[in-house]
Amino acid sequence: MPATTALRRTLAVIAALPLLTLAACGYGSEAKDDGTAEVAAGAEKIDGLDSVRIGYFGNVTHATALVGNQKGFFQKALGATEAKYATFNAGPSEIEALNSGSVDIGWIGPSPSINGYTKSDGKNLRIIGGSASGGVKLVVNPDKIKSLKDVKGKRIATPQLGNTQDVAFLNWIAEQGWKVDAQSGKGDVTVVRSDNKVTPDAYKSGSLDGAWVPEPTASKLVAEGGKVLLDESTLWPDKKFVITNIIVSQKFLKEHPKAVEAVLKASVDTNEWIKANPDEAKAAANKQLEKDTGKALPPKVLDPAWKSIEVTDDPLAATLDAQAEHAVKAGLLDKPDLTGIYDLKPLNKVLKAKGKPAVDDAGLGVE
Repeated sequence: MPATTALRRTLAVIAALPLLTLAACGYGSEAKDDGTAEVAAGAEKIDGLDSVRIGYFGNVTHATALVGNQKGFFQKALGATEAKYATFNAGPSEIEALNSGSVDIGWIGPSPSINGYTKSDGKNLRIIGGSASGGVKLVVNPDKIKSLKDVKGKRIATPQLGNTQDVAFLNWIAEQGWKVDAQSGKGDVTVVRSDNKVTPDAYKSGSLDGAWVPEPTASKLVAEGGKVLLDESTLWPDKKFVITNIIVSQKFLKEHPKAVEAVLKASVDTNEWIKANPDEAKAAANKQLEKDTGKALPPKVLDPAWKSIEVTDDPLAATLDAQAEHAVKAGLLDKPDLTGIYDLKPLNKVLKAKGKPAVDDAGLGVE
């Protein structure tokens, strides 16, 4: 079939499936509000708002949101405006909530951010800050794969067709000179799209030879006897790449700039506290995970997962642009115009007030 027809069919599949989601989050559309925020006595409301709804995922790659919730950083910054929380397990559901106004500000991955921005022709969201870098690994069965070249011919899982890790793995395969049909996953490597929730059991059963996955799935595989063959951070300049950033609806940003600034201040304060108190922060994140998901992570999974993630205020904009290019090269995305996807002015105002250096939008900011 002609290349244009093949690409069109691929894009149709992308539109039909919840693609370009943050794989670390699982797949579904449930959200829940824990409704436990406490408002300090005598505090004043910000922008006249009764509440600000903050969305995130029950995952260690959303450490800033987990710790900020558990330790009360967001509520402190918002004063008498109540910090309410909604947890999600799929990128598209959080984008939908943001677009509908049921969530005001959210923590989410690069691919759903790109997808949400381009599908709305740049009208619905802005990325206003960074949150985390790293936390993605290629974990393999050491009895079957002893070197990177041994990956050829093997069955390797990614979380979902077209998601952040799937695109990264397809790009890595292409750089090895190997061929794989992006849509079917068939070729020199068999790419198996497998939900993060079931990948460890599939690996344990022997139906997978490895997986290119985010934390904590990577550490769960290691706990099952897998070996980290490649840390994706080694493929990026300075070993940094965006895995989680902060988004806001353009409407909320325009109408409630002080509230946005307060949440960003809380995010910066939380990241500062995490770096100064890594062990206490890890415990706080796990406590919030248990509250949000019903199950805490065991030390053998939590400890290595936590070490591989770096919280950051910088959205690492150049790496998001590169990830979009990788999706285009794989034939999973039309070349997007990402100009205007960032508005970092509120964050840079917060950083300046704290004596911290400004962050850059890689030329993708609003005019």
